[in-house]
Amino acid sequence: MRMIGLFMILPVLALYTHEFDGGTTYLIGIALGIYGLTQAIFQIPFGAASDRWGRKPLIVLGLIIFAVGSIIAAESTSIFGLILGRAMQGAGTISAVILAMVGDLVRESQRPKSMAIVGVSIGSAFTLSLMIGPLLDRWVGISGLFWFAAALAAIGIGLVLTAVPNKETVQINTIDRSVNPDKRVKLLDHQLIIFFSGTLVLHMMMTALFLAFPILFTEVSGFTRTDMWKVFVPVVLASFLVMAPLIRYSSRTNRSRYVVVWAGVVLVVAQSILYFSSSGESMVLLIVGLWLFFVGFNTLEALFPSTTVSLAPETMRGTVMGIFNACTFVGAFLGGVFGGLIYTRYESTGVFLFSGIVILIWLAIATISRRSWA
Repeated sequence: MRMIGLFMILPVLALYTHEFDGGTTYLIGIALGIYGLTQAIFQIPFGAASDRWGRKPLIVLGLIIFAVGSIIAAESTSIFGLILGRAMQGAGTISAVILAMVGDLVRESQRPKSMAIVGVSIGSAFTLSLMIGPLLDRWVGISGLFWFAAALAAIGIGLVLTAVPNKETVQINTIDRSVNPDKRVKLLDHQLIIFFSGTLVLHMMMTALFLAFPILFTEVSGFTRTDMWKVFVPVVLASFLVMAPLIRYSSRTNRSRYVVVWAGVVLVVAQSILYFSSSGESMVLLIVGLWLFFVGFNTLEALFPSTTVSLAPETMRGTVMGIFNACTFVGAFLGGVFGGLIYTRYESTGVFLFSGIVILIWLAIATISRRSWA
């Protein structure tokens, strides 16, 4: 619900540039992206605070901050009020706390599936937002969209307080007695760094792809901007057909390290296909490359947090997942920065080559180190 509130503004906000006092394209861009910056900043404080004061209070606090930010944005007539509201929306960052709570409440053998469900919910929220945002905008306008986001946050608070179990009621599920406590790693141990760097690289690739692929595909296929969801939605859904069996395999056989490496190889192949098809301008190969990208991306999106939360000491899960999510948003930011710089000189071909090299370097390091984090 929080993600829908964040994302459904994206397709329409730029259309309101000149309806805010002092509005410019540059400032609207800041309003669109400022939430990512505040999310990266507050991930670790929220996660660490949840280790001390509990998961539910911090989730509720984050949703309250999000709701207040939504109301500020809804009532703003100035572009700077809008920026403040969007910044507060991002400041209510609860993703690390939620992932830590999943680690608390779910058996270790079931964590990959649970993280996959979380990942699917985020992906579904993004897809739904691109569809319902423009539709709701026709009826309620931009102010109504922000009020709707605040209402979703209120519903989320109600669900957290009434439907989510407390840790004490499922304590038996939080401890895997087959795991030797001596194997627990310390904060910023090299095992965790593999996954911190992995999520950074993964989301750097994602942002760069969303920058380069739509431009290239519209040029090759003749699709318009409003048609792009017809490409992304079926491809993402089709990727789940491969991702779901891989997640089940990794959880049943305890071979997540092999699945992680395999998914990394798929990403390298995907970037290679995108690189070569970008110069040949083959629409079919572009779709195949995009599908393979989402197969690898969605698989790692589920396995990275589940493995990280399993490696984290129980008393530091919130802190560890805060660092993990901060790396995620930093990666998304860097993907936009470097992707934009590379695209201005080398266009989409250079972006795909850059992404392929980055994931190949990480894959080599992860493959060498995989025995230590299995």
